[in-house]
Amino acid sequence: MASSGVRNGGPRMSAKLDRQGAGATPKAAAGKQRLSSAAGAYRRTNSGPLPAAGGRASSGGVSSRVRVAVRLRPRNAEELAADADFGDCVELQPELKRLKLRKNNWESETYEFDEVLTEFSSQKRVYEVVAKPVVESVMEGYNGTVMAYGQTGTGKTFTLGRLGEEDTAARGIMVRAMEDILADIAPETDSVSVSYLQLYMEMIQDLLDPVNDNIAIVEDPRTGDVSLPGATVVEVRDQKSFVDLLRVGEAHRVAANTKLNTESSRSHAILMVNVRRSVKGRSEMDVSISGENGHSLSMMGSLRPPIIRKSKLVVVDLAGSERIDKSGSEGHTLEEAKSINLSLSALGKCINALAENSPHVPVRDSKLTRLLKDSFGGTARTSLVVTIGPSPRHRGETTSTIMFGQRAMKVENMVKLKEEFDYKSLCRRLDIELDKLIAENERQRKYFDDEVERMRAEAQCRIAEAERECKITLENEKMKYHQEYLDSIKVLEEKWKTHQKSPKRQIKEAESTSSDIREAHNLLQDEKMLRQSAEDEASDLMNQITHWKKLEATATAEVVKLRKMLDTEASQKEKLEEEIGVLRSQLLQMSMEADETRRSLDKGDGPGKIFPGLDSLASQTGSSQPREHSNGPKQPIAKLSEQVGLQKILSLLESEEPDVRVHAVKVVANLAAEEANQEKIVEAGGLTSLLVLLRSSEDETIRRVAAGAIANLAMNETNQDLIMAQGGVTLLSMTASDAEDPQTLRMVAGAIANLCGNDKLQTRLRGEGGIKALLGMVRCGHPDVLAQVARGIANFAKCESRAATQGNKVGKSLLIDDGALPWIVKNANNEAAPIRRHIELALCHLAQHEVNSKDIISEGALWELVRISRDCSREDIRMLAYRTLTSSPTLQAEMRRLGIKM
Repeated sequence: MASSGVRNGGPRMSAKLDRQGAGATPKAAAGKQRLSSAAGAYRRTNSGPLPAAGGRASSGGVSSRVRVAVRLRPRNAEELAADADFGDCVELQPELKRLKLRKNNWESETYEFDEVLTEFSSQKRVYEVVAKPVVESVMEGYNGTVMAYGQTGTGKTFTLGRLGEEDTAARGIMVRAMEDILADIAPETDSVSVSYLQLYMEMIQDLLDPVNDNIAIVEDPRTGDVSLPGATVVEVRDQKSFVDLLRVGEAHRVAANTKLNTESSRSHAILMVNVRRSVKGRSEMDVSISGENGHSLSMMGSLRPPIIRKSKLVVVDLAGSERIDKSGSEGHTLEEAKSINLSLSALGKCINALAENSPHVPVRDSKLTRLLKDSFGGTARTSLVVTIGPSPRHRGETTSTIMFGQRAMKVENMVKLKEEFDYKSLCRRLDIELDKLIAENERQRKYFDDEVERMRAEAQCRIAEAERECKITLENEKMKYHQEYLDSIKVLEEKWKTHQKSPKRQIKEAESTSSDIREAHNLLQDEKMLRQSAEDEASDLMNQITHWKKLEATATAEVVKLRKMLDTEASQKEKLEEEIGVLRSQLLQMSMEADETRRSLDKGDGPGKIFPGLDSLASQTGSSQPREHSNGPKQPIAKLSEQVGLQKILSLLESEEPDVRVHAVKVVANLAAEEANQEKIVEAGGLTSLLVLLRSSEDETIRRVAAGAIANLAMNETNQDLIMAQGGVTLLSMTASDAEDPQTLRMVAGAIANLCGNDKLQTRLRGEGGIKALLGMVRCGHPDVLAQVARGIANFAKCESRAATQGNKVGKSLLIDDGALPWIVKNANNEAAPIRRHIELALCHLAQHEVNSKDIISEGALWELVRISRDCSREDIRMLAYRTLTSSPTLQAEMRRLGIKM
């Protein structure tokens, strides 16, 4: 009987390119989409280069045929011995790109492929021929697929997934493709993220998170795009971290020993690489504000919103097709073989339908064909490598593989460029510029008001001074002339009296008097002239006064104009306040819709599931289970975030109105459920605001939603460090001790459980009371709360086991020190499957460390381990328990003492 197990490393060269696979993730069935695209655009075979990155593809796309290469594996040691007297069943003509398949010694059939790779072709040559054109298309903004198909043991995994740690020349397509992608991106503006999955027994399982073992496929009814929102997505910054991810995923992939292959893959492996690139300088937009006088006031010149290109590279390592009589599969391995052959058969039917232009393509016959919908007949550029062996004993399987490749060459895809404008970045820039303009306007208005006041005060002072000087001058001149007049009259009177006494003398004096009169007349003339001069000077002063009064009137008119401008700005401010009120009402409406959605989701969710739909509509796209309404139009919460702005939404968390604060925290929690928003929320200070709410608020709803938002943010390793640094575990522990509501406890337990999965935070988490808080929440007894507690304990135990294996931890488990073992033993056989699964995992991880063995025995956990190794429904947990029992000397001695046999 073939024994199945978990793959713990790549295949060795001694198996002669065992499992060489060039993975591609084509979507074998784009039936409806293919028909619609055929009706809208003329399709022709085009295996040449795609459009340049600078141009944008039309709505109909560009036709591109699936390219197929064939690769021959050299004979292995078994075939060299068994087939020594027989020739190879195939003959390669690489210079003509042909392959001859021998039926017998006299007859043969010739097939042409895009590339023919001999058994001596290097891994570098295979990559450049099969995958490099697809990778280059992905970097230009197109989706791409590389896939390997062939009989088991013909070298598919060697071609695709070889890590090349011992020999760099043996690196497979996955490693080489990531090297080219990382070399071509700009780290400051571009990003690369990966997911690694396996399709095992018609269940999509996460190779980076084995607990996530049944991921749902979500299809957009409008575009037909297929996505896996429940899969783990890890951002890649360097080649080493990517190779580490491949090593982790390969260790969790299911493999078995068969007659055809000592390490035969029992699942289809799928690597998804998402590339997000920013393209600058492609478009620009002028933004201006019209003033009162109709002139355009430039705000900030030319704004150029960046263009974002989103593309995806899918590498698929298909499990090998096999005949039961040759592979010797039986028992569970036989069931695995049936599942593999059924999915490959469904893929072949789809390829046949597409090659024959059939009106119906059976895409939904298998999850494999649904996942590869975009790769065959869809919008991705697809490259397929079919791997064959030389042995004449497997001529039938070789013929089937060649015919599959021939049919695939007839399939045409309509590749499309995936790019969009980054309007969110533009909105942020506009907000900053608007704030600057408002501040500058207020500064100028204040300066103008001060200048007007200064000019008015100066004019008034000068007018008053001129009036005062004029008055003083007139008074002095009047007094002077009046005094001179009196003096002249007095002199004349005295002379007249004197002349009356003597007539002769009078006559004589009359002559002198006439001269005096003439002199007086001249003096009067001079006085008139002086008076006229004084009047002219007074007139000049009056003109100056009139001029200053006109200046004052002009200043007054300008003040009136400024007041009108201020009134206009006040009315604009009132309009803005009305718009803010409308936005606030929209916020309240969206929050109420989120409440309704949360209640509907809470009715449908299973126990232990906390993160999908945390009072949110945004969670509909982040949930790991399919929901029909999640594929509809864009969610109201996302629209509201784009219209209002994240910073303004976060500011509402500090509102004095309780209802506004409640709805605002719900919207933030909805946004936090989507991974794309988490980094923006943290950068905008959302994490700090949520922790402040958790510390200060007494409202149970706010505490529950805030804890759920923190749980979503805690799924990111960077955010976990920030939560610990800001005392988040202490706040969560305090909330756990005070809260009685099961939903609040579920959110708090989920947040702590996420933190338990970080190896670096183990000691700090325990020191700040995280484990005590988890164990304290079991008082609630609610199944959902218990499921999160069990998940946290399992994560913590797994990290401890890994640290002990690596030599980074010595001594007894911190879980045992905090008294978690009795509760683990008590709930190891819980009726709820999520609780039982996590508890079984935790118990197995604790028992792997020999120093914990005495506590395991004393608390009665040994019997539970024996039960798990025999009766657990999960094969991986059952095998883990078995290996743990057989590898521990202390547990083995106790089992012999008790008479327990494995």
